[in-house]
Amino acid sequence: MKKKLLIAALLCTTLGYSQEQKPQEVPYKVDVYGFARVDYSWDTRQSAQVREYHLNLWPLDEKLDANGDDINQTGASNFLSVVSRLGVKASGPNVWGAKVYGVLEGDFFGNTQQSIGLLRLRHAYAKLDWEKTAITFGQTWYPTFIPEVFPGVANFSTGIPFNPFGWATQFRIDQKLNDKFRFSFIAYKDREFGAFPADGNQNSPVYNSVIPAMHGKIEFRNKSILAGLGAEFYPNKPLIESVISPAIPASGTNPAVPAVIKKSTETLNSTSIVAYMKYNNEKFHVKLYGITGENLHHLVMLGGYASYANGTNPVTYEGIKTNSVWIDIASNSKKTAPGLFIGYTNQEGTSSTVAPANIYARGINASRGVKDMWRASARVDFKQNKFRLTPEFEYTAATHGKTQSDLSISGEENKVGNFRATVSAVYSF
Repeated sequence: MKKKLLIAALLCTTLGYSQEQKPQEVPYKVDVYGFARVDYSWDTRQSAQVREYHLNLWPLDEKLDANGDDINQTGASNFLSVVSRLGVKASGPNVWGAKVYGVLEGDFFGNTQQSIGLLRLRHAYAKLDWEKTAITFGQTWYPTFIPEVFPGVANFSTGIPFNPFGWATQFRIDQKLNDKFRFSFIAYKDREFGAFPADGNQNSPVYNSVIPAMHGKIEFRNKSILAGLGAEFYPNKPLIESVISPAIPASGTNPAVPAVIKKSTETLNSTSIVAYMKYNNEKFHVKLYGITGENLHHLVMLGGYASYANGTNPVTYEGIKTNSVWIDIASNSKKTAPGLFIGYTNQEGTSSTVAPANIYARGINASRGVKDMWRASARVDFKQNKFRLTPEFEYTAATHGKTQSDLSISGEENKVGNFRATVSAVYSF
């Protein structure tokens, strides 16, 4: 009898020990999320716009008809649901000791004006998260777009063109230095927006460059404050060849002259600096953001770059400098939350005093350009459960002027403005 009891005790102890030593498996989990959204907008003036006026950039310059009337002083309005969103988030067993999850998300904004209403990829990435280190690879936000610090406006612009916007395929590493500071390094390549293509092929300045864009930043976080400072190196190679002289067809007794083409090895290396902060308490939050740099076209902001004739290496390039700053203040009320956004941006041109051969930029051409612009908007979020209704009133003013040889804007200035009223309704799931 004693032997039987001893054997039973040993078996129980062994089974208990083996169960304790067996690693606990984290089950696979898949969550579907998104929202159905409809927006109505009404404008008093024609604007530089995207997707049938869903996103307004800046009010257009004066365009006078034969009677001296401003054609662009014409209103517009639209109803759209194309920013409705659908996403999937999946997680599963740990990988190399790290928690792992992936995200696949899209909306119906389309990739171009012609593809509006079609599915557009937003996020497609996986993340490995250890206690102090996290690695992200795939497509997600530009490093200059801070998910915790972007304008809470009702307009789907999310502050464009004052705040950077967009996604890029990237490798990112986040390292916790201590309980308050974190350092991040991101290497990325543009996808949807990208630098302005000099050869007409989407994203060609990006994939022609063998070096990816590189961004480093440091963040401070505590219970109430998030603050960060970052710097970026953005290399482009707009062309791999340049036409020095075009082909001349045969004429009379003159033989045809072939085009003279040279290989181009010139690159455009731009830099930018970003700083941001968020203060948050139970009643309200304040967000501040500023960015300055050259060739910010890929961030859906003013500016870009210009090319200059150069006999030894067909063309050289220089980025157009852009500056932007904004503030957003809003209530943290769970039912009725008013908010206010104010933003300012300008472009300062280049350091060159020689007129460029070509300009590849947003908001500027060889004759006219947007010198600066500001926007102020007020909104109120009415929320209950997962439904939100937001009316918003917004005014955007822009100064258009004459393009100078250094691509600064001055002389023959016109100041124009657009008032936009928006109502947005969202049901999240």
